[in-house]
Amino acid sequence: MQNIPSVDLRDFLSNNPDRKQKFVNEIGNAFEDIGFVALKGHFLDQQLVEELYSEIRQFFSLPLEIKKSYENPELGGQRGYVSFGKEHAKGRKEGDLKEFWHFGQYVSADSKYASEYPENVTVKELPRFNEIGKQAYQMLEKTGIYVLRALALRLGLDEFYFDNYAKEGNSILRPIHYPPITSEPENAIRAAAHGDINLITLLMGAQGKGLQVQNHNGEWIDAIAEPDELVINVGDMLSRHTNNRLKSTIHQVVNPPRELWGTSRYSIPFFMHPVSDMPLNCLENCIDSENPKQFEDITAGDFLYERLVDLGLIKK
Repeated sequence: MQNIPSVDLRDFLSNNPDRKQKFVNEIGNAFEDIGFVALKGHFLDQQLVEELYSEIRQFFSLPLEIKKSYENPELGGQRGYVSFGKEHAKGRKEGDLKEFWHFGQYVSADSKYASEYPENVTVKELPRFNEIGKQAYQMLEKTGIYVLRALALRLGLDEFYFDNYAKEGNSILRPIHYPPITSEPENAIRAAAHGDINLITLLMGAQGKGLQVQNHNGEWIDAIAEPDELVINVGDMLSRHTNNRLKSTIHQVVNPPRELWGTSRYSIPFFMHPVSDMPLNCLENCIDSENPKQFEDITAGDFLYERLVDLGLIKK
């Protein structure tokens, strides 16, 4: 496969059983083949997208000392600001050429997970930053819930199987700034080759070249979406849970050609995580004689902790 398939969530949301099944088939085939799709018909309207980009550009333009006042290393980078070069891909020493912000889950005070999730960090300098971030978080989460429902049907599960795991999940909205490149990077790129940790990732900002996906022949292909599309991919948790039936695909963000070094790049992934006590044990209906169980049993919380250590965000 040399490109990313495009699907339309409005097919799944329609009251037409044939259109709904068409979406299940298309996204299922894509995720079993390459692990990526471009999605139309999501719940983010254009005004919200524009407002979010405006707010994050303003934030990343703030002086470094102000941005660093919102950095909380004791939280493993799970809320607030993470400064340039702090995160690296699993197995690499070189930090990625990016800085980013994390918005986390919003739960009611009586939720069983309220004490587990850190508070979101409020940016005093930008009065609308946190509200716009929350709105985008919730619309991406809503979109992701429907995608997971389609995948549940593909896997022969109850349509709402993932709902209780994902609706108060430990999901993260991560606005990323890849600053202009000012000198020849030494063995570092904007985001080194990696698989995502979570169930699925919904990505805003894949309208230009930079994001690349590795197909099953080991070839890197550009993943470029239309302006109204999100790019969605399978994460390692879902790959593990489905015994690699749904494939977590390796991807990277490469440096631009030298003539574009002076430009910034922004992208905004929503990493959809389940609740920490979700068992990621391989589903029984994804195991057979031709596909024996590939992974040990583990909870989502323990798996996340292991990976945050691998990424350098938690120091053992």
